[in-house]
Amino acid sequence: MSDAQTIHAGCVLIGEAGLLIRGASGSGKSTLAREVVSRAAQAGRFGRLVSDDRTRIEARNGRLVAQPVEPLGGCIEVFGLGIVRQPHEPAAVIRLVIDLCEDLARYPGEQDGHVALCGVMVPRIRMQAGAVSADIAVACLSGVCDTVVTL
Repeated sequence: MSDAQTIHAGCVLIGEAGLLIRGASGSGKSTLAREVVSRAAQAGRFGRLVSDDRTRIEARNGRLVAQPVEPLGGCIEVFGLGIVRQPHEPAAVIRLVIDLCEDLARYPGEQDGHVALCGVMVPRIRMQAGAVSADIAVACLSGVCDTVVTL
């Protein structure tokens, strides 16, 4: 088991699946997190913030678990408005990682489909930073969840 790490990322919980969103400062992590939670609610699914900007990750029993870093729990940045408080979950098991990238290859390589974090291999997709990608993220997370549920 790897030690816990604090990383520059946000996390949301959709149903029972955690979505970890990584990217450079200003890449749209918080915006994507808010959009994904909103789309989940519109679809009648549970969606809630876990963390924004700083996320603590660690391996637990072969799963990657994400938690907010205190005192940031329940806080999310809204561009042009500042830090806003909202309901949040204390933890999530990460089922999918989204990396927001500036330079994105048109077609992903086989190695792009997974990433090891804290010694746990997790499915990953790479998306264009700043692009409106909530529908894609929710669809990919649904596919991951369906795979996990049927095992």
